[in-house]
Amino acid sequence: MQANALPPIDDLAMRPDEKRAASLMAALYASRMLGMFMILPTFALFAQSEFPEASALMIGLTMGIYGLSQALLQLPFGMWSDRFGRKPLIAIGLVLFALGSVVCALAPTMEWMMVGRALQGAGAISAVLLALLADLTRETVRLRAMSLVGISIGFSFTISLVIGPALDAIVGVRGIFWLTALMALGGLVVLYTLIPDPDIKPLSRDVQADTSALGVVLRDKGLLRLNFGIFALHLLLTALFIAVPLALVQSAGIDVMQHWQIYLPVMLVSFALMTPLIIYGEKKAKLRPIFLLSIGLLMLSEALLWAGHDNLWLVVLALVVFFTGFNVMEASLPSLIAKFAPAHLKGTASGVYATSQFFGTFLGGVLGGALLGWGSFDAVFAAAIGLTLVWLVIAWGMVNPDRISSFVLPLRDEHVQTPDATKQALMSIQGVREAWVDSVGVRAYLKIDKTQVNEENLIHWVTQ
Repeated sequence: MQANALPPIDDLAMRPDEKRAASLMAALYASRMLGMFMILPTFALFAQSEFPEASALMIGLTMGIYGLSQALLQLPFGMWSDRFGRKPLIAIGLVLFALGSVVCALAPTMEWMMVGRALQGAGAISAVLLALLADLTRETVRLRAMSLVGISIGFSFTISLVIGPALDAIVGVRGIFWLTALMALGGLVVLYTLIPDPDIKPLSRDVQADTSALGVVLRDKGLLRLNFGIFALHLLLTALFIAVPLALVQSAGIDVMQHWQIYLPVMLVSFALMTPLIIYGEKKAKLRPIFLLSIGLLMLSEALLWAGHDNLWLVVLALVVFFTGFNVMEASLPSLIAKFAPAHLKGTASGVYATSQFFGTFLGGVLGGALLGWGSFDAVFAAAIGLTLVWLVIAWGMVNPDRISSFVLPLRDEHVQTPDATKQALMSIQGVREAWVDSVGVRAYLKIDKTQVNEENLIHWVTQ
């Protein structure tokens, strides 16, 4: 076998083609997420006025059903993309999302709206998009490329809560669905005209799921705590946006056209508050206390909503507290998954994590709608308090993770011919906490302490 071409020691920066690929993939990912998120603060009010015969349970089910489609199809889409190619599966997903948006835009009944939402979720291409990005970037810069995607998701969520109600005032919710259909079709143009075709590569275990290792991930107690966390977080989020927009109109007397004026300062203030918490947790290695504090903030916000959903200022305060905790969790949980997952099963752990998230979205819609119909706002917020209490108990046993980072190291062929010796040699390097040698992919999956070893040292070890 011929030796692999390794990057020069001084070439650990992203190349122009990698920056371009990462930027385009981040934009594609963000536009799709924006289409999903924009209706969150507007859908419950739209459904109540457009379909007065629909029950609260039906509204919640319609709002959350896309999460069920996403949860059921995340892993299958990833496996199909390994067999049939990334771009064809991404194209299918974008077409399904566009078709679902059109069905929602034209839906004459709530049942058709539910069909459209399920179709939107059926385009479960999140994992495939990340796999394509992995195919278009080198192992040594992939983490930076993935960070761009993560930033784009956070940005799209934040902006969607503001522009969703603003667009509702201009074009209505049906107009938003038409816009999301156009965005999906625009994504097809970007996919086939601007994003290059990837080379065929072996499984990238830092991004892609290895279905044969699902049992290992599902039995890991540390990962189970985090999976329950993202499940609960998105259950709370979906239930919140079933109840809060209605409470703002019915209890606080705020017209739907003005809701963006509430969400904009709420998101700005919560972002400002969450930033020092994230920095403190990472810099001081205090992620566990910050994690538990964030659950406490979510519980406090639900208590404020339960006690004062008819008081505008209490609702605003509750939303600031909620999104401070929520934003900390959204930023921390993927990092914690990477820290707790075995080095070579990060992609599998991330797949289970994403599936848990979408199941939370689905159940948040169902339970939020059911409780709203059964006991009004008090039942929704009281149940949310109970869920956060259960979450706090489950999370209490979490250990504070070490200061470690993931790194994928390209190897030479001679290294993978003696994988055990290579692993032992890597583990002997100060700062390397975990190593797993992939003989097929000709790479090693590592967990490293960057205060003791950096990527340049590891590349030098391979090239010497």
